[in-house]
Amino acid sequence: MSSEVQKSEIGKNFHNDKELPQNIEAEQNVLGSILYDNESFDKISESIKENHFYDPLHKKIFSSCSKLINRGQLASPITLKAFFSEDEINFSEIESNRNYLQNLIDGVGNFSAIKDYALEIKECFFRRELIRIGSEMIKDASDLKIEDISEKQIEQAESKLYGLAENGLLEQGPKNFDMVLTDTIKQIDTTLKHDGNLSGLDTGLIDLNSKLGGLHASDLLIIAGRPGMGKTALATNIAFHVASPNNKMASKPVLFFSLEMSSVQLATRILSERSNIDSEHLRTGKNLNENAYNKLIKANTSIYEAPFYIDETPAISIAQIASRSRRLKRQLNGNLGLIVIDYIQLIMGLNKNNENRVQELSTITRGLKAIAKELNIPVVALSQLSRAVEQREDKRPNLADLRESGSIEQDADVVMFVFREDYYHEKMEPIRKSGETEEQLNERYENWKSYYEKIKGQAQIIIAKQRHGPIGTVNLSFNDRFTKFGNFIRNDNIPEGF
Repeated sequence: MSSEVQKSEIGKNFHNDKELPQNIEAEQNVLGSILYDNESFDKISESIKENHFYDPLHKKIFSSCSKLINRGQLASPITLKAFFSEDEINFSEIESNRNYLQNLIDGVGNFSAIKDYALEIKECFFRRELIRIGSEMIKDASDLKIEDISEKQIEQAESKLYGLAENGLLEQGPKNFDMVLTDTIKQIDTTLKHDGNLSGLDTGLIDLNSKLGGLHASDLLIIAGRPGMGKTALATNIAFHVASPNNKMASKPVLFFSLEMSSVQLATRILSERSNIDSEHLRTGKNLNENAYNKLIKANTSIYEAPFYIDETPAISIAQIASRSRRLKRQLNGNLGLIVIDYIQLIMGLNKNNENRVQELSTITRGLKAIAKELNIPVVALSQLSRAVEQREDKRPNLADLRESGSIEQDADVVMFVFREDYYHEKMEPIRKSGETEEQLNERYENWKSYYEKIKGQAQIIIAKQRHGPIGTVNLSFNDRFTKFGNFIRNDNIPEGF
């Protein structure tokens, strides 16, 4: 079969001495098989896309067939001509090859070999893109400017290679709304299968799930708070719940970047939370009797089954976080479920002297959001709050308290604050004022103690921003002995005889 092929511009400037990898006959056989029997499209629709074709005319034909078939219409030489006319896609091109569509069908050598032809088309596409990426790397490295950073070029090249390996879509560009609608309907269908209860990853906390709908793919979620509020504990509780098999959902691998604590310290917290053994006892070895040791062994066994990965590299850069996340997702065959970073302010910027830190943090938060979108998984990042919280009478944090960078609020899909009133109230234990009687001090002390007992062990998650849902406050329980957050049960909700 012969065809006047319009040559691609992909290698014009850097590969003139050789013809780019291509197989026009394989492209013709795939298109001919689809036009002969539309059911053949289902055999290869998941493996190749229109941008995998080399010939521009073949790209248009495959794209038009895809649209017609996805609409439940017949894709044939006759309907395809009408479709091109309606969409004003170079109708004269089809007229100049008025028998070309029928010739595609007549020229198919083996209809059953469509999968092999599709594989060859994709293989040629990958080789063309590798040539393009390699040439761009050489050009960028050769034209290095003073303001350019080699590390950034490495990260960009790696991102392109990851995109090629992951889905064959290096530069996605504008999407036709037909494709967007198809993806949207699939997402809605997935949500419906969950019966409207939970469409994202389960946090293990009922009220938080209800407010967020779970942790959603491509979202950047910020957990912020002052030191001592339990940010790391909350992130660890959620992350390990995602990684642990449970009744609601299958476990998902989690990658935890611990920039502040060592992996041993983090593991101690997880063991304490899972075994209900005081974390201080685990650190010091005190009061670990036989019963506690048995609980520890049981918790350790269940923890071994969880796909939980810890990276404790200090002062890691956003480029390294992106690189290691991509690599792990590839190793897990795309099954990475969640990334956690503890915490944003410890991520190293490109400027190692920390000059203009606000601008660097803006770059970091944009990078974290880009990772979430690129890998299509939720990214949970912890953040410190400014000391302004401590100077106010009302210690409840707000968005203005986000430390050093307003871009955290701007780039995040969800911003949550961890707040424990008992932490602050405990520090306000009454002391005798000048001229105060013993009775007056005792009265103030009893009032303080009564309120402290009422709020002790309670925590609040203040959802100050949620791009796709409501804001509000979620009440949780918190056990500081086990660094463990749990579902909050009011006294009036406790069953009789409990």
